[in-house]
Amino acid sequence: MTRNAFRAAFAFLLVLIVYLSVVPPALRPVTPLPHDVEHLAIFAIAGVLLGLAFPGRPLARALPFIPFIVAIELAQLWVPGRHARLSDLAINVAGACVGLGLSFLVWKSAPGCGA
Repeated sequence: MTRNAFRAAFAFLLVLIVYLSVVPPALRPVTPLPHDVEHLAIFAIAGVLLGLAFPGRPLARALPFIPFIVAIELAQLWVPGRHARLSDLAINVAGACVGLGLSFLVWKSAPGCGA
């Protein structure tokens, strides 16, 4: 995939995360995965896409992404039936960091690339 495709996929996933985070609980899809695994997975995927869309300097990529994650969690305070949890925030940030780290390793190991 090209960087533009990764950027489009990342943008789509951000919109999906916002939607899934602020819809009423009845509209939220249910998976067989544990709640924490769902959070870790979607934010790890987002982190990978972010890192591949904008390669290099993963810390610089994480800094603007973390306030987005905080805002998404806080937005749930105003949605009836939803609630913000510090544990969800920690898992979301951890997932994003794991994903960014993985993308950095992929980018760094790609032929012709380097940090």
